[in-house]
Formats: sequence, C-alpha cells, structure tokens
Amino acid sequence: MTPAPAIKTSPFLPVLLAIAIFMQQLDSTILNTALPAMAKDLGESPLNMQSTIIAYALTLAIMMPLSGFLSDRIGTRYLFMSSLVIFVLGSLLCAVASNLHLLIIARIIQGIGGAMLTPVARLTMVQAYDRSRLITIMNYALMPALIGPVLGPIVGGYLVDYASWHWIFLLNLPIGLIGLVATWYLMPNFSQKVDHFDGVGFALFAMSAFCLSLAFETMSHPTSLLFSLLMIFAGIMAMTTYIIHARHAGNHALYPASLLAVRTFRLGLAGNLVSRLGMSSLPLLLPLLFQVAFGFSAVNAGWLLMPIAIAAIVAKPVLKPVMQRFGYRRTLTMNTRIIGILILSLALVSPNTPQWLLLLQLFILGAANSLQFTGMNTITLADLRPTQASSGTSLMGVNQQLALSFGIAIGALLLQNLSRTHFVGTNISLAFRITFVVLGTFTFASSWIFARLHPMDGDNLLPQRKKPTD
Repeated sequence: MTPAPAIKTSPFLPVLLAIAIFMQQLDSTILNTALPAMAKDLGESPLNMQSTIIAYALTLAIMMPLSGFLSDRIGTRYLFMSSLVIFVLGSLLCAVASNLHLLIIARIIQGIGGAMLTPVARLTMVQAYDRSRLITIMNYALMPALIGPVLGPIVGGYLVDYASWHWIFLLNLPIGLIGLVATWYLMPNFSQKVDHFDGVGFALFAMSAFCLSLAFETMSHPTSLLFSLLMIFAGIMAMTTYIIHARHAGNHALYPASLLAVRTFRLGLAGNLVSRLGMSSLPLLLPLLFQVAFGFSAVNAGWLLMPIAIAAIVAKPVLKPVMQRFGYRRTLTMNTRIIGILILSLALVSPNTPQWLLLLQLFILGAANSLQFTGMNTITLADLRPTQASSGTSLMGVNQQLALSFGIAIGALLLQNLSRTHFVGTNISLAFRITFVVLGTFTFASSWIFARLHPMDGDNLLPQRKKPTD
C-alpha cells in the first residue's frame, strides 16, 4: 500500500487512535484481577474462569488476518467504526451475562471488534503520514498500549472491591461511543481495490487454531479426553492441509510458505510461541494465586501485578545496549533461562513473603519479559524481504495471540488437574507451586530454540556491534 498524502489529516487523529488502542489494551488486562469475584457471582470455580480470557485471545488470533483485507474492501474509517460498535456491544453483553457460557459468547463478540482496532489504527497511520513522521506519530499513538497494562489490574481491583465486576465492561460504553463520533469526523477512509484474499487458507488456519485451543481447554475434564484428542488430531490435520495449500498458492497464500524459508523468521516464530507459553499463563495464575490461595483483596492483587507492566516500560531502553554487547543469540538464550528461573522462584512465594520482596521479584520478571518480547519480535522480522514484511508481521501477531491462548489453557490445565489429586488435597497453594515448577522448567528448556541462532543473526539491526568471536 502507498501513502495517500492528498487526503487532509486531522491533527487529532493520533489522539483518537491512542484512545481506541488504550481501550482495547485496558480491556485485555483489567479482567484478570476480577476473575475470582466474577466466578463467585456466576456460581463457578475461580479455576474454571480461564475460558473468558482464552475466548478473547483466540478470537483476536483468528480474526486479525482479516483486518488488511476488510480495510481495503470497506475502508479504514468504516471498518474502525464497525469494530468499535462490535466491541462496545460485546462489552455490554459481558456486563449483563448471567452465566459463564453467555459471558464466553460475549467475549467472542468483543474479540471480533477488538481484533480490528489496533491493526486498522496502525494501517491508518501508515497511510496518513509521511514516513519521516511515522515513527514519532506511531510511538505517540501506541503509548497507551504500554500504559493500559499498568492501569488494568489496579482499576480492575478497585472496581471489584468498591463497585462490581460489571463496571469493568461498562466502562467501555462511554469511551466507545465518544470514539465512534470522533472517528466519523477525524479518521480518513483509505481503501483500495482488493486483488485476492486466500479464503481457503484463512479457513484452514482458523480451524487449526480453534481445534488446538479447544483441545487444551477441554483436556482438564476426564470425560472429554477422547474429544480433546480428536481436536488435537483435527488441528494438526488442518495445519498440515494449510501448509500443502500454501505451497501450491505461492505468494497468494494467506501466509506464504516462503516465510518459513527465512531461518531467523522460522526460529523467531517458534521461540515466540514456545517460550511465551509459561509467560502467557502468568496473567491468569498470579491473580488467582494472590486472591484464591493467599486470600488477598482484588486491590492488593492489582497493585502486586503493577510492577510487571511498569518494568516493561522501564526496560525498553536497555534492549539495544544489551544486544550490542551480547548479540541476539546469547541474549535471548540466557534471558529465556532467567525467565524460567524466575517462574520457578514463584513456587517459593507464600502469604508471609514480604510484599516488597514480591514486588521486586515481579519487577525483575517484568523487565526480563520486556527484553524477551522485544528481542524475539525484532529477530523474527530482521531478515524478511520488503515483500514479506506485511504477511510476516501479521503472522507474528497471530502467533503471539495463539501463545497467549495456549499458555493460559496449559496453565489452567495443570492447575485444575493438580488441584484434584490426592497428593495436593485441599492445599491449593501446593497446586500453584507445582504448576510454576512445571512451567518454569518448560520455559528454561525452550531456550534451546534461540541457541540455534547464528552468533551474527540480528547484527543487521545493530550496526555498531562488533563481530563476535564465538
């Protein structure tokens, strides 16, 4: 796509996009501290509430590939407005849901709208601004993506303790309606003729993601074991069929098979998926640990989670000097092992652990996560050709959402099964400890993926880096 400088752009456009992204990012994190209260109100066990997060994350992963096609087809303004309407409608349905099944359906509707907000916002900025201003504008508009996770757990905690969990979703209504009116007046409507969309590839890819996620979700129920195995088989078959289809479709495939021929992209994608599984389970497990196992209030749990998000912001400037010194292979390999050890260390936490020590522990974990995410993302895209950049970036984003969905499902699966064992009994804290040990060990072992990188991989992103001697 080429920029369209002839269209006059409102100076308030970045503010509009920032508000919409903030709303979507806040919603992604505000729910976590509210899960125990929601479970009590809906008559469910807190250990069964992971479906509300998985449904949203999986919907994002499935719907994101449609964003580019739909924006070209109906225009950025109309797609953005439609997404806001769907997101607000989903939020309202979440607030009035009377049981877990209705809540999951509402979260899926919410996810359909949320899946388009950030991709369309980015696409609009790329088309609306000259490349010389794009980085500055992008950083400004995407800053709420960093602030949202900081405020989310705290706001969620206060709403639960001093109002009700329903306000977590009702907050989106006035913000969304204001954004809807502002979008009509401020956002340009970029569109272009669509040459081709790989509908077959999209259906196969979506089917594979859905089946595999559903398999992890249902595996915790002994009566559903056969169904889970069938879903795993169906997911693998759908992905295998997609790969065959992509090879025949060439560059017209949803995600061309040639992407996996790029070694750094292939390893970066695998590392993004596997090493994120343990990290992705923490937004579910930590609030449950603090509230269900330790008996902390929702507000206290929200404040305890805040250092993870703050550290993610603080650590951003550290990435480049670290990469300059150690290179991508050594940094990602060692940092993955550090994250694994930090997840393992969560097994040592108890209600009597000094909270300042717990805050420090989670701050270090947040900084390591931030370094890991940024490093994985940049090495994944480092060697893609210009013609591969769009599809490669899209696949990486979908991969991240799948990692979040799978990680939460696996973490919940471990916790639920352990809590039912005779060994654990009524000691739910022990179930959490064993879960952290398993996830930490798995994360530590996933570092072998990054160990397969070449010592000079990513050096094209670090022009000042000295040639490694190893």
